[in-house]
Amino acid sequence: MKKYSQIRSCVFLLVLCLSFSNSWANLSSLVDVTPGTENFISCIQPKSNNVTSFSQQLIITPVNASFIPIWQVAVQNTRFLKPSTPKPSIIVTPVDETLVQKALFCAKKHGYEMRIRSGGHDYEGLSYTADVPFVMLDFTNMRSIDVDVANRSAWVQPGAVLGELYYSISQKTDTLYFPAGVCPTVGVGGYMGGGGYGNLLRKYGTAADNVVDVRFMDVNGNILDRKSMGKDLFWAIRGGGASSFGIVLAWKLRLVPVPEKVTVFILNKTLEEGATKIFHKYQYVAPTIDRNLHIRTQVFAEYIGNTTKKTIRIMFEGIYQGTSDTLLPLLDEKFPELGVRREICEEIRSIQSTVVFWGLPSSTPIEILTNRSAIAKLNNKSKSDYVRTPIPIRGLRKIWRKLMQNDGSALLMINPFGGRMADYSESAIPYPHRAGVLLQILKTVNFNGQTSDTTPTSLKRIMWLRSLDELLTPYVSKNPREAYSNYNDLDLGVGSSNYEEASLWGERYRKRDNFQKLIRIKAKVDPDNFFPRPQSIPVF
Repeated sequence: MKKYSQIRSCVFLLVLCLSFSNSWANLSSLVDVTPGTENFISCIQPKSNNVTSFSQQLIITPVNASFIPIWQVAVQNTRFLKPSTPKPSIIVTPVDETLVQKALFCAKKHGYEMRIRSGGHDYEGLSYTADVPFVMLDFTNMRSIDVDVANRSAWVQPGAVLGELYYSISQKTDTLYFPAGVCPTVGVGGYMGGGGYGNLLRKYGTAADNVVDVRFMDVNGNILDRKSMGKDLFWAIRGGGASSFGIVLAWKLRLVPVPEKVTVFILNKTLEEGATKIFHKYQYVAPTIDRNLHIRTQVFAEYIGNTTKKTIRIMFEGIYQGTSDTLLPLLDEKFPELGVRREICEEIRSIQSTVVFWGLPSSTPIEILTNRSAIAKLNNKSKSDYVRTPIPIRGLRKIWRKLMQNDGSALLMINPFGGRMADYSESAIPYPHRAGVLLQILKTVNFNGQTSDTTPTSLKRIMWLRSLDELLTPYVSKNPREAYSNYNDLDLGVGSSNYEEASLWGERYRKRDNFQKLIRIKAKVDPDNFFPRPQSIPVF
């Protein structure tokens, strides 16, 4: 297992950006105080003798030395750390719901738009950038987590990240967990709003399927829960993009049972070792096998040793909700070609499996999941697809050839669906990618070694990604070609002045019936579209 952890760690270092090339001085030089900022501060600040302290700690403008550090700290995709990125006029970092309410009221009063940031993983930076004057509501100070083991639930504020949630659960029990993603720096606030998936999706569905209540502030400042908001709005915010409708103040989550120990394994196969045929069978086996087993794959093109010849390497990363004594006979029966052996299996706690799937050894102290600065950030451009029919071997070979044309910046990450995901109607919540989906594919290129995403090399990588997207067209879902809204991709379109424009991206994320229902709900709860952003639910 140690050998494969080391290989996985190397891949992790390849894909993620470990250093920043922009200086704070350069970033700061393009930030100006927006006219009217003083009016906003006057509106929001308390009438007390401690106004200066209040403003400096909770309301930050470009004149504050802390403005750039606070803005950049949760920019998880470092391609946006550049002078040309438009920044907020004002950052508000509330410590309680009262200040959220005041920020909402004052932004409306003084003509600002609002962006809401929890973790900042946001692939297109839409939670912390805009081309208009805007207030960024940054929930970094509202991150409490209250785990109730007896009732198998947890209340989580929006500024908490998944790593903190998992850690908090692990401090109370090893037999409950939450079915969310493996990246520990993803913010809870926005994650549930897009659906959210992870290693437990085949067993328990999406994260949003396991939301049981919410504290939510509507555009008028009213604080609502599941009962008072009504079934339509509660439906909409779980997978329909909660920030299109208002401000989530806390999610109540259903915790799910897990064994005290789960089994993980990591196994690599190259073309020379039969990777194409193995992956071809994987498409049939992984979505239909026992729901306790999830096998993620990552696909890379790399040179063979010190030669100039390339190959494809596929990393199979498995997690089984049980022991290796049960897992090995299952794989011997259903997928012997994979060749999983006892010596590469490791039985660990669920919290440790999150560390392993993030690319670190299982011996890594789990406290790293609570240390946001210890985890490297992304530096990439990504796209997503869903596969409903197994890709034939000839199609796989075309994909492999395309990957070999890349300069080493590309990665495919593939997760199997099926299981519990197929039990839900595609309209159960706005997240529609359910029965019939075999695989979800994340396609990404990184900009490592480049000063920005606009250098000639970076632009070449983006063009390569788009050409891969075109090559995949015959092999992925159709009418619509589906995409995952949490992997937002502005290449799909941003127009929303009419349904024809909005459907280009809206139906890909949510399908037609769900998207049209979301538009109707949006018209009722935010008729003036105070919560707009590219690819938010529109009002016509």
